[in-house]
Amino acid sequence: MILTQEQQAILNGEKGETLAKVMKTLVMYGDAFGAEKLVPITSKYNHLVTSFGLKVMSPVYDLMQQLLDAGVCSEQKFSVDPRPLDKNVPANLLQNFVFNNFMYTKQGFYEEQLNKLGLLDKNAFTCTCYMDEVGNKPKKGDVLSWAESSAVVYANSVLGARCNRNSGIIDIMGSIVGYVPYFGLLTDEGRRATWVVKIQTTKKPEAQLLGSAIGMKVMEDVPYVVGLDKWIGSELNSSACAYLKDFGAATASNGAVGLYHIANLTPEAVELGEELIAEGAKEYVIDDAELERVKNNYPVIWKNPDAKPKLCFVGCPHLSLEQLKDWTQKIELELKNNGKKKVVINTVFTAAPAVLEAFEKTEYAARLKETGVITSYICPLMYMNNPLCKKMPVITSSNKLRTYTSARYYTDAEILTIITGGKK
Repeated sequence: MILTQEQQAILNGEKGETLAKVMKTLVMYGDAFGAEKLVPITSKYNHLVTSFGLKVMSPVYDLMQQLLDAGVCSEQKFSVDPRPLDKNVPANLLQNFVFNNFMYTKQGFYEEQLNKLGLLDKNAFTCTCYMDEVGNKPKKGDVLSWAESSAVVYANSVLGARCNRNSGIIDIMGSIVGYVPYFGLLTDEGRRATWVVKIQTTKKPEAQLLGSAIGMKVMEDVPYVVGLDKWIGSELNSSACAYLKDFGAATASNGAVGLYHIANLTPEAVELGEELIAEGAKEYVIDDAELERVKNNYPVIWKNPDAKPKLCFVGCPHLSLEQLKDWTQKIELELKNNGKKKVVINTVFTAAPAVLEAFEKTEYAARLKETGVITSYICPLMYMNNPLCKKMPVITSSNKLRTYTSARYYTDAEILTIITGGKK
C-alpha cells in the first residue's frame, strides 16, 4: 500500500504508539482486500455498530480504554447502534435477571467510554442514524467508515455515499485517523452492478420480502433493480425512503449486499442509468410466485410451531416518523373493524430516540398508546439474542430479526391482522 507522508508518519509512531497501532490495523485491513492506498473520510459524523455492553466483550472495552488512556479521540463525533435494554419492553422476572445480572452488565460503563470517545449526544443510539431527526445523514459522494450493515447499504444506495461493509471496531479506527482503505464500494468499478433484477410482480412487493429474495440470490454482489419504480415511484420522498430502508436491510442481512441501484430512483441509477451494469451481468426475475416461494421456505424454529404469539416486534431497522404515523392509522382502523380496543399481543414498535421524541409531539403518539402498542428505542435483535427468547413465540415483519433470532416472519399486513385479533 502506498501511503502519504502524513500517513507514514502516523504508522511510524510520530503521533504516538496507540495511533501507530490503529494505522497499522487499517493498513493490514486494506492489504487483505488489495487496497493500494488510504483515502480521507469526508462525512461530518461517523457511526459505530457496537452499542451493547455485553459482559463477554471485554476486549472491546480494553481497546476503548487504551485509546482513552492515550488521549485519543475520534476525529468525528459519532452515533451508535441502539441500546439493548428498555424497562418498558415486556420481559419476565427471569429475563430481566439475566439481562441485568449476566448479559448487559457493562452497559453503563461502555456508554461512558463512548461519551468520552466522541458520542454525538446521549441519545444518539439507533441503526437509522441517517434519519433527519437524528442528524447523521451523509451527502452524495461522502466517504464513510461505517460497519452497521443496514446503515451502510442505505448510505451507499439511497444517499449515494461511499462505504464498505466494514467490521465493528474498524469503524472507530477509521474515524480516529481520518482514513479508510480504498477498495470495493469506494471505487467506481466496485459500484457497478453484476446482477440485473427484473421486478414482474402484479402488486407492490413487500419491501422486506423482496430484499430477502434479492439478498439470498446475489449475496455480496451489486444488483441493478428494474421495475420497482413502478410501485414506489421515481422520487426519493419519505415513503420511498422508508421502503428502501427496509428493503436494503433485508438484502444486507439475508445476503451481504452493501449497495443496490434502483432504476429511475436511486442517485447513481438516475445519473448513469444502465452504464452501471457490468458486462456479463447475471439476470434474476422476480414475480409473485418467486416471492411466495422465498417466503414459504423460511424455517419456523419455534419449539411449538402452532404456538400463539406472545410478543411482536416491528422496527428492525428502526421505524421512520412516517411509518409510526402510518401504523397508528392502520391499527386504529383494524381494531375498529375487529371490534377491539387494544392489540391482543404485546407489540413493540422501535425507533430512534430522536424520532420517538418527534412522534410524541404529534397527535398520533397518544392515539397509538391507546391501542396498547409500546414504543421503544431498543434493538430488538439484542433483546432476542439470548437462550430464554428462543423459547418465546415472537413474531416480526423484519427479515433481519427473523434471520438472526428465533422470531417468525410475517408480512406487515399479516402482522396487522394478528395483533388486532383479526382472522388470517
